Amino acid sequence: MFGAFKVKLASILGTLWIRSLRIRQSAPEGYGPGVIGVWHKDLLACCAAFKGSGAHVLVSASGDGDIFARVTSAFGYRVTRGSDSRGATNVRHLRKTLDNGGFVAMALDGPRGPALQVKPGSIWLARSSGRPLWIVTVKYGPHFTLKTWDRFVVPLPMTTIDISINYFSEQDNQR
Repeated sequence: MFGAFKVKLASILGTLWIRSLRIRQSAPEGYGPGVIGVWHKDLLACCAAFKGSGAHVLVSASGDGDIFARVTSAFGYRVTRGSDSRGATNVRHLRKTLDNGGFVAMALDGPRGPALQVKPGSIWLARSSGRPLWIVTVKYGPHFTLKTWDRFVVPLPMTTIDISINYFSEQDNQR
């Protein structure tokens, strides 16, 4: 019971935090339904950037994922739990949204990394649906970085964040 209370409290605090962020977004001409690929380290900023879009998101089935699933649901995202590394069925479930002309979003580097390396699920999803894979680049105002595998970025409340959306090509993953 106390675990459920902690998840609910963290979800409420996370929701308030994300609502305080100021987002400036730019996208290329032709930006439309497809796979929105974000880096795991940028999940908070991207949750704020795409709130209200109705995007269908893939959220890890982990304990941290419990909190993030609640937060994303509060912002109007449709949530599917799982990952491309554990159960490709979950990634295939997102395909229906793309086939119906919607957006899906997922962490390009998955729930456990390695950081900034694209896993195959997002590429497969874009190719199989014939929809583009959009990569999101984030530039932060005041923030701090956690010492985690992904170097998770936590923007300070009321920070301005610049979101740039661009078409992803296979060469983007050859860093």
